[in-house]
Amino acid sequence: MSIEIQMINELEKKIINLIQGDLPLAPRPFAVLAERLGISESMLLAEIRKLNERGVIRRFGATLRHQEAGFSANAMVVWKVPEGRLGEVGRAIAGFKEVTHCYQREPQKDWPYNLYSMVHGANQEDCHEIARRLSRKVGIGDYTLLFSEKEFKKTSMEYF
Repeated sequence: MSIEIQMINELEKKIINLIQGDLPLAPRPFAVLAERLGISESMLLAEIRKLNERGVIRRFGATLRHQEAGFSANAMVVWKVPEGRLGEVGRAIAGFKEVTHCYQREPQKDWPYNLYSMVHGANQEDCHEIARRLSRKVGIGDYTLLFSEKEFKKTSMEYF
């Protein structure tokens, strides 16, 4: 089995440099970025797709700056889910609009939780109510909320 290695060209470097940061707050953010590069929006999107197909870009994510969006509270809800239900429960929880992150983790000796979901609300009680609704939906009652106290850093990866 041979692996073909393709170098990243100058246009691709410029594209990666632009998309690794915040997207412009505009109805068509990729059109704004394409204009900065002097190419069409469709060309930019085609190049991003190619980078994804080659595995150069594996995912495209968004970071919620919850305070700027009007949410003053956020909590990591940690769940103790039976091993056989992790996929089902994880997909159900991830489907809630209030959940921005949902991850499976290995439980530790003194920490039995194996599913983590981040929720955002106007206040701590909102977060508790969201967790109760999630709990009822998935039938898992063994959970706890870990509230953020201070944000130290929230940035995207930078490669170029």
